[in-house]
Amino acid sequence: MILPMPTPPAAALTMLDPFGFGRAAGRYWRDAFERSVLYMDVMRVRGNQYLEHLEQTKPSVLGFDTDVLMDGRSLPRPVNYELLRIEPPAGVATDPLMRPFVVVDPRAGHGPGIGGFKPDSEIGVALRAGHPCYFIGFLPFPEPGQTVEDVVEAEVAFLRHIGELHADSAEKPMVVGNCQAGWQIMMAASLEPDLFGPILIAGAPLSYWAGERGNAPMRYTGGMSGGSWMTALFSDLGNGQFDGAWLVQNFERLNPANTYWTKQYRLYANVDTEAERYLEFERWWGGHVVLGGEEIQYIVDNLFVGNRLSTAQLVTSDGRRIDLRNVRSPIVVFCSRGDDITPPPQALGWVRDLYAGVDDIIASEQTIVYCVHDTTGHLGIFVSGSVSRKEHTEFTANMDYIDVLPPGLYETTVSSAAERDDAELIERDYLLEFTPRTIEELDSEVQHRPEDDTRFATVARISEINLGLYRLFLQPWLKAMTTPESARWMRRMHPNRLGYRLLSDRNPLMTTVPVLAEQIRANRQPADHDNVFRVMESIVSDQITGSLNAWRDLRDGATERMFLDVYGQPLLQSLVGLGGDAHVHRRRPGSEPEHRRFIDYRQEELRAKIEKGGSHEAVIRALIYVLGGAPATDERNFKRLRASHAELEPALSLADFKQLMREQFFILKLDRDVALASIPVLLEGQNAEQIAGHLEHIQHVLAASGELSEHSADRLASVKALFEQAIDQAPIIEAQSRAEAEEWVGHQAQAQSLAASNVEDLMERVPQAKSEPKPEAAVEAKTESKPEKAVEAKPTARRKPRASRRKTGDNGKA
Repeated sequence: MILPMPTPPAAALTMLDPFGFGRAAGRYWRDAFERSVLYMDVMRVRGNQYLEHLEQTKPSVLGFDTDVLMDGRSLPRPVNYELLRIEPPAGVATDPLMRPFVVVDPRAGHGPGIGGFKPDSEIGVALRAGHPCYFIGFLPFPEPGQTVEDVVEAEVAFLRHIGELHADSAEKPMVVGNCQAGWQIMMAASLEPDLFGPILIAGAPLSYWAGERGNAPMRYTGGMSGGSWMTALFSDLGNGQFDGAWLVQNFERLNPANTYWTKQYRLYANVDTEAERYLEFERWWGGHVVLGGEEIQYIVDNLFVGNRLSTAQLVTSDGRRIDLRNVRSPIVVFCSRGDDITPPPQALGWVRDLYAGVDDIIASEQTIVYCVHDTTGHLGIFVSGSVSRKEHTEFTANMDYIDVLPPGLYETTVSSAAERDDAELIERDYLLEFTPRTIEELDSEVQHRPEDDTRFATVARISEINLGLYRLFLQPWLKAMTTPESARWMRRMHPNRLGYRLLSDRNPLMTTVPVLAEQIRANRQPADHDNVFRVMESIVSDQITGSLNAWRDLRDGATERMFLDVYGQPLLQSLVGLGGDAHVHRRRPGSEPEHRRFIDYRQEELRAKIEKGGSHEAVIRALIYVLGGAPATDERNFKRLRASHAELEPALSLADFKQLMREQFFILKLDRDVALASIPVLLEGQNAEQIAGHLEHIQHVLAASGELSEHSADRLASVKALFEQAIDQAPIIEAQSRAEAEEWVGHQAQAQSLAASNVEDLMERVPQAKSEPKPEAAVEAKTESKPEKAVEAKPTARRKPRASRRKTGDNGKA
């Protein structure tokens, strides 16, 4: 047992050490020793936690209770995925009629659960908003023969089951795909677009050759390793399975300062308060899983090296082309400039790969929204509490609005209500705004370089050559020597896995650590933070971090220069068949004949609907026209429009409202001048008071977001003129109807008088009247009923009186 050291009187210490350095040093060294022991105890707990997590059948860091709805191992093509229903925590109620919310977790080396890691997570935000939530996770080991295509089909089956559970809901599920799960969900949505509602892909790479020079080190990995042959090598050494710890190691090497020093020093410096947070994160970071050899080879060959997803070059085993242009749901892309794993060019480059311009996006009836965070890292995109409380909360709260955005490309920003002049008009702490963008504006984020495409295409060709040589010469020998036991020992000896085992209770050398840690906690005496030696320690730590960052920058810069120089050689490019300026290395997929015929058919269909409809079509068309001239719009217009439409037309469902919005947008896009000129035609049959009410409704909706821009104000003035034109026509039509009715009554009265005074003469002049037994009653019935109908039935008032007048004219002649 260690006894506490006696403390001399303060007066004596002052005489012996007038400047206090000795006392500060003594306190610091004791504090440093205690922190070292406590640090090692935390690492011991981390090792035990890792081993316990590893021994679980279904390890997960999900922070919510769940029920298993579907097990992917029971599907016709078995996979190690599961569909879970999230049980809402106490005090939180969900509405089964609301839009289902589905989170798909990334399988990129770590275990499942990161999407619901904390209460302030993607799932936590959706639960508090009342959405029924589901989670698609996975087990540590793949099923034999499992492929990426099998996983995609399993996710389709899960989404179909969720749709059946919520058949009464008017909305399709909102699906969130984090990191690797993002491109997987996009593949599924391109094959079965009708199953998906809005799609949010967070930190998901879809364009793997894209990247800003000096800020995308991972895109050079395939080229510097000679292609994907090393993936096949490690899969063969793993007896057909690829250890996810190798992927985690690649992530850690991106930021050596954080991996080898900053993260550990933060724990050491604040070991009294940081231990719980550190252990919570390490439970997920150290939960390594295994991928099938076929899966990882498909991913590296077709995505990381081949970049075939964003150019519609992938084809399923049954001949279906995976074309992201087939996705019909709104797509929200969330990325960050602080993310070195999936920088914005890799998250957004697929848009310019597929589309030559915004008109192509509109022709495909797609709505693409992107949001670029300034600072957060890769994990912060879907783990950070501040991001969840801000961006994810706004995305979830406004999915109905995003769902009715007209097709096109938009950038969204989240602004604080407190910092705005119109804060009194904003309901929550933040406001989501949407600004239309062009492909040219998107290029400022993507920073595409055609010469880099040639380099990466060269890498893809060399990868195919090296993989073929490996499979011919080395693979048969390795497969013959590898056994399940050797593969298991290879995984256990991986540096990342071994580090957890060595610092656990299974290591006899760690037995004294918990005893010392318990005694220190009982009599802990931390040094003050302003202790001169603690300050010096912090300075040294910053210098170590700076040195490691400088080494990282030097390494990444040298790697980039080597990659550009080696794969930029014209001789090497010619040797692999990529010589000549006319060769297209990254083809933008053209429109298929069927798609062009579909567009022509839709245009003819819309032309026929320009003058069809009523007040709903007129109001929506006017609003889209006015807001289309705004540099930006936000959620407030939609909320007021939806609320007021619910009051004006309760029978109009949200799904019908969305269809109406999209249809009127396309009509305006097809022929704006004719569409606007047809607004008075759509308002025919409405009286002046009703039309004025519709105009007031439009102004009420537009006022929700404050003062209109000058361009939008001019458009609103044009809309007012059209509605006022309809108002002016309404009383004229009514007066004409009334005058025609009165004229008709006059003619009928004259005919009745003539018949009463000289019936016989009338019958001689009009022989057909003899067949009428009671002419006076018949005429009297007409004079009493038809004028009233003509006045009341306003939609047909113009036609019926004219028909009646022709009849009375005949009688008059008689």
